[in-house]
Amino acid sequence: MIEQIYNYFTIEILYFWVNLGVLPFWFILIFFPQSYICRYLATSIFPIFLLSGVYIFILYKAYLGSFDFDNNFSLYLGLSNISELFREDYYLLMFWTHFVAINLFVGGWIVKDAQKLFVNKILLAFPLIITYLIGPIGILTYWIIRIFYSKNLNLYD
Repeated sequence: MIEQIYNYFTIEILYFWVNLGVLPFWFILIFFPQSYICRYLATSIFPIFLLSGVYIFILYKAYLGSFDFDNNFSLYLGLSNISELFREDYYLLMFWTHFVAINLFVGGWIVKDAQKLFVNKILLAFPLIITYLIGPIGILTYWIIRIFYSKNLNLYD
């Protein structure tokens, strides 16, 4: 039974489930940011815990697939080195899971911070959608909205 589950979760299936698995959390963040389900499910440690488990499973599969982990440290040497790493499916899936987890964490932070400032939830949907798609631009968009709601320009808050 465990071997069947292990064999089911190929790289492509894991990629599919990571992408599909974060959608309910983003749906809750965008449409129900002030609900209890958002507080206890989407902005808690739960989604990060799940994505960390997936990340560990990918690392395990990469280890069994004789992935060269020492080569990971070459990514800081230049663009050609990182492009070599992205040719490896395991590394690409690790990177994607990392990206999805960080964006989801930032989306949760945006919702929590917006609740402190009483940001309109319709207005809040825009930076959340942008954060889901292209993280840093979404954070910048929220920061601009945040300036108007907090009525001050604070670079360290």
